[in-house]
Amino acid sequence: MWGLVRLLLAWLGGWGCMGRLAAPARAWEGARRGPGPALLRTRRSWVWNQFFVIEEYAGPEPVLIGKLHSDVDRGEGRTKYLLTGEGAGTVFVIDEATGNIHVTKSLDREEKAQYVLLAQAVDRASNRPLEPPSEFIIKVQDINDNPPIFPLGPYHATVPEMSNVGTSVIQVTAHDADDPSYGNSAKLVYTVLDGLPFFSVDPQTGVVRTAIPNMDRETQEEFLVVIQAKDMGGHMGGLSGSTTVTVTLSDVNDNPPKFPQSLYQFSVVETAGPGTLVGRLRAQDPDLGDNALMAYSILDGEGSEAFSISTDAQGRDGLLTVRKSLDFETRHSYSFRVEATNTLIDPAYLRRGPFKDVASVRIAVQDAPEPPAFTQAAYHLVVPENKAPGTLVGQVSATDLDSPASLIRYSILPHSDVERCFSIEPEDGTIRTAVPLDREARVWHNLTVLATELDSSAQASRVQVAIQTLDENDNAPQLAEPYDTFVCDSAAPGQLVQVIRALDRDEAGNSSRVSLQGPLGPDANFTVRDNRDGSASLLLPSRPAPPRQAPYLVPIELWDWGTPALSSTATVTVSMCRCRPDGSVASCRPEAQLSPTGLSTGALLAIVTCVGTLLALVVLFAALRRQKQEALMVLEEEDVRENIITYDDEGGGEEDTEAFDISALQNPDGALPGPGPPARRDLLALRLREADEDPGVPPYDSVQVYGYEGRGSSCGSLSSLGSEAGGAPGPAEPLDDWGPLFRTLAELYGAKEPPAP
Repeated sequence: MWGLVRLLLAWLGGWGCMGRLAAPARAWEGARRGPGPALLRTRRSWVWNQFFVIEEYAGPEPVLIGKLHSDVDRGEGRTKYLLTGEGAGTVFVIDEATGNIHVTKSLDREEKAQYVLLAQAVDRASNRPLEPPSEFIIKVQDINDNPPIFPLGPYHATVPEMSNVGTSVIQVTAHDADDPSYGNSAKLVYTVLDGLPFFSVDPQTGVVRTAIPNMDRETQEEFLVVIQAKDMGGHMGGLSGSTTVTVTLSDVNDNPPKFPQSLYQFSVVETAGPGTLVGRLRAQDPDLGDNALMAYSILDGEGSEAFSISTDAQGRDGLLTVRKSLDFETRHSYSFRVEATNTLIDPAYLRRGPFKDVASVRIAVQDAPEPPAFTQAAYHLVVPENKAPGTLVGQVSATDLDSPASLIRYSILPHSDVERCFSIEPEDGTIRTAVPLDREARVWHNLTVLATELDSSAQASRVQVAIQTLDENDNAPQLAEPYDTFVCDSAAPGQLVQVIRALDRDEAGNSSRVSLQGPLGPDANFTVRDNRDGSASLLLPSRPAPPRQAPYLVPIELWDWGTPALSSTATVTVSMCRCRPDGSVASCRPEAQLSPTGLSTGALLAIVTCVGTLLALVVLFAALRRQKQEALMVLEEEDVRENIITYDDEGGGEEDTEAFDISALQNPDGALPGPGPPARRDLLALRLREADEDPGVPPYDSVQVYGYEGRGSSCGSLSSLGSEAGGAPGPAEPLDDWGPLFRTLAELYGAKEPPAP
């Protein structure tokens, strides 16, 4: 059946174009005959111009779509038809004898809508063209074989909640690949398959709109709308395609905040300090983002004094905190109202009610063990200095705020009173002095007093007690510094010598004035003038002072004007000096004043150098002599006893034994230490023997040697070293010339010269 319809359409198309190629044929015939007048006859030429092929046709054999025929073909079989161009020989084939054109396969208009071909009739024997070539078109006839599609789907759109009916949401667009210029294959109509009754779509434009008013995001936030596009104008038999549109309702501030409960109850310990969090309040607001931000406030003044409320960082919760210190004993609970308000309000939705809500809050204050509380934050006490121990300074007091109250015990923290200057009564907090205080040593004493509950030692509190030591006039004025000054011997009478300043360690209230007074009388060498500002001027008297080599000692009397008045004396040393013309001191020593006039400094230095050189020579000579004596003593150490017992005289018996310690001769090394080493004692015995052998020395002699350290007294004696045989010691007679021997003893033992007999 479809084959007959196609042949009919092709035949009608060919006849509709008959005669259109006649003029070109006649023109070609005239050109073939040459120039000049000619008798032209009417020819039918080609009987075709355009053919149509229905797309997607799939028959059992090639389909005849048209026939080529030229008027030069007389049916004798001499004409041959040729076909060239797009698809010739593959898609389209022609019967060379009859001119019938067949399509060999199914065509798709969406791939290629038409084919341009070139047809020609030639002589079969000679292939000579019988007609000029003619171009014709084979069009692919569209059928509705493509459904609509949505190339941009699926879609997502947002529309504010509570929007009015007809608010545009989004526009969807479908595309149909069929020929829009032929029939209704590409004429689309849009409909809503799913999403009614909330949304609608314009059938021609595909614009999606809201279909009902007051869509509430809090009820349903998201909608899935299915849109269909159908071709053939939406009629039966048309093809269709669909897409989805996800519509999200955006939030608007259309809901006021609402407390989920009308009363909130909290509790807080009385020891909670300012800023302590008591609890959280949240008013519910189903809106989102900035539309749900809230601010909280306390409506009653009673609650706002003790508590404060603020919004957290997210802007949703109200944070209730302590504003000032609480006291369970004073008040057990607080009741007030809290209001929550949206910070951003849309005037378009004010009709939906006030955007705030109120709730009641009750806070119970809980009792807690509290440390004792002092009656003052700090104490300032005073006590005069120099008072006897036990003097009352003051009293501190603390109370226990708990119920029942506990007894309080007081103590001073040791680190605050290291010197133990004060004591405190544990029961009543009375502070007394433990030692006399000295204001000049320390003015302030900063104590830390600890108050502890007797029932609970953990409950304790501290307070600072500053004790000021009050001044008494207990320090006499003194000179600010030792004054040792000078005055030129050429100074004029009445000249200022020194300004003397006094110092009183007492406070200004007791030493506001210090007076100074010097020696009085007409014979005073200096005058002291009180300047009445704690200082005095030391002046030369109006008469010239007598020349003097020793310094002047000027007595100064100082007294204050305190109660009682105290005084003291001091001395100012004034030296009389020789001065240069420019006023500088040349010399203040007495020997300098007695030196002859004109002796220069260089001469003095030369004299000092000479004296130093002589002293060095003397020291060197003494050292050499001492070294020589020590060497001699070492050589004679072994003969000490022999040297001593070579005398032939009789001893004096017990008197000599008592007068001289013979143990020193029997055991020289074990004797008591003398003023020199054993070598010096040996040398002394040698000198004594030499003196005994001297004819000029009497056999009976004695020498008093002072400073001999070998005995227990200040002095010792050597007597009767020679005597008559068997007789008692003779009288002690001095040597006629004892000087050399004494000098020898003096060199060795540092003895003093004996007194005259």
